[in-house]
Amino acid sequence: MLSVFKFVICSLIGIFSFFVTFTYNEKSSILLDHLVTWLSVNAPTFVTIYIVIMLVCGAVYPFVTKTWNKDKVSIIMSLFKLVGLGVGILLLVGVGPAWLFDPNVGPFLMDKLIKPVGVLIPIGAIFLALLVSYGLLEFIGVFMQPIMRPVFRTPGRSAVDAVASFVGSYSVGLLLTNRVFNQGKYTIREAAIIATGFSTVSVTFMVVIANTLDLMAYWSWFFWVSLVVTFLVTAITARIWPLAKLKDEYIVEEGDPEVIVNENRLQIAWSEAMQAVRTNPPLWKNLLQHLKEGLIMTMGVLPSILSIGLLGLLLAMYTPVFDWIAYIFLPFTWALQIPDPLLTAKALSVSIAEIFLPALLVTSATTLTKFIVAVVSVSAILFFSAVIPVILSTDIPLTIRQMVVIWFQRVVLTLIIVTPIAFILF
Repeated sequence: MLSVFKFVICSLIGIFSFFVTFTYNEKSSILLDHLVTWLSVNAPTFVTIYIVIMLVCGAVYPFVTKTWNKDKVSIIMSLFKLVGLGVGILLLVGVGPAWLFDPNVGPFLMDKLIKPVGVLIPIGAIFLALLVSYGLLEFIGVFMQPIMRPVFRTPGRSAVDAVASFVGSYSVGLLLTNRVFNQGKYTIREAAIIATGFSTVSVTFMVVIANTLDLMAYWSWFFWVSLVVTFLVTAITARIWPLAKLKDEYIVEEGDPEVIVNENRLQIAWSEAMQAVRTNPPLWKNLLQHLKEGLIMTMGVLPSILSIGLLGLLLAMYTPVFDWIAYIFLPFTWALQIPDPLLTAKALSVSIAEIFLPALLVTSATTLTKFIVAVVSVSAILFFSAVIPVILSTDIPLTIRQMVVIWFQRVVLTLIIVTPIAFILF
């Protein structure tokens, strides 16, 4: 009876925290977002001190654990984290060059990414324990097998990941993915597909993009087209290199693979859920373990976002690098007869630096172009100011080179799929 109580209560709290939107202070969002906003408004000094601590800990952590030089990527990322710490301190004390304090550079990174993400990950980690540790993952997984396995080549339980990312946040989704991956419930290939295919920006970020491009009048179309196209592209990338060639192996011995169910789904789903509840540690230990993992991920992510995100923004604003990259996409935008093909191509090229940059470039374009760029921004998923550093801070063995290739594939596939839809709508 206690197991049933834990399953029902913990799962309901988890569902409410991540998936139920409600209005508070004239803002409609999920509980986690409201908590982050409340802390930012009512305890700004605490948030600032916390961010400084996380930046310092994140920058020195690789050197304390002596992991900074285990390979070339680790060395580069460790140096970027030191740079991120320096940039963060300059921004917080208000000292530095004028270009750093441009509203679209330093303040944008600190206020729109660093502080919200830094507060969201550990809070989300606590509620995540309720969502994934008390049977809901196993219960839903049994019913979603007929969809997730043949379409996305991932277990049924990954459906929770997909929804958590789209409704909640890519950082929460990746935290969930990494947690389940380390439990041996995802193989390397499955975790990589989920991380690069489902961990897109939340609905909240989509609203910001829509507002920037004056697309709120078409919000329903924008949301549903983005959702369908993102998951359709994921179904394709899961079947091509490099994702298709990753090892289909668990990192935890033999792992804990999902039991394939063809009949008596409700009975087996209930049995799997109860087994999961019984084998989990006490609630307080579980919450502390998730909080610890959330803080470690936050430490790894924040200085990386600041340094890599800043580099991407500066390259986009002050150098012709993305003008050159744009010519890679020009044949596609020209062949698809998109208005302003070169402008659209540049907007697509900067999506790898930061998700909001493409929108800033096409604010004066046609509604058709705005819609295409907005959907591509969401469906591309991978960008250097946040998602890529977050993935690198997980235990999922994806390289930067592989993620850049997947980003390119997602941009081109999304462009090909969404353009005819946009022409029909507009």
